[in-house]
Amino acid sequence: MENSLFNQTFRDDAGNIVIAQPPNLPILVAVTTTLLTLVVPSGMLHTGLDAIAFGSWFTWAWLEIFDGVNYFRRALGLFVLIAIIASRVFNTF
Repeated sequence: MENSLFNQTFRDDAGNIVIAQPPNLPILVAVTTTLLTLVVPSGMLHTGLDAIAFGSWFTWAWLEIFDGVNYFRRALGLFVLIAIIASRVFNTF
């Protein structure tokens, strides 16, 4: 297999095109707690769920950036990391 930009971006070490993977624990926790923050609109429980959601999204993004199987997955992790940090920065004003 040639070492083209497409192959480096979308293929893993085995040569498979990888865009989506089965979810791992951080993404499952992140999605669950994010949805629960929509159900619990305020209070201490909302704050706790929001903190867990942020930490889970951060963990998932960090793992994708440094352990992603291809450049697409690593870029996706970087995009999510920037998005969650930006959401925190711009929600505080």
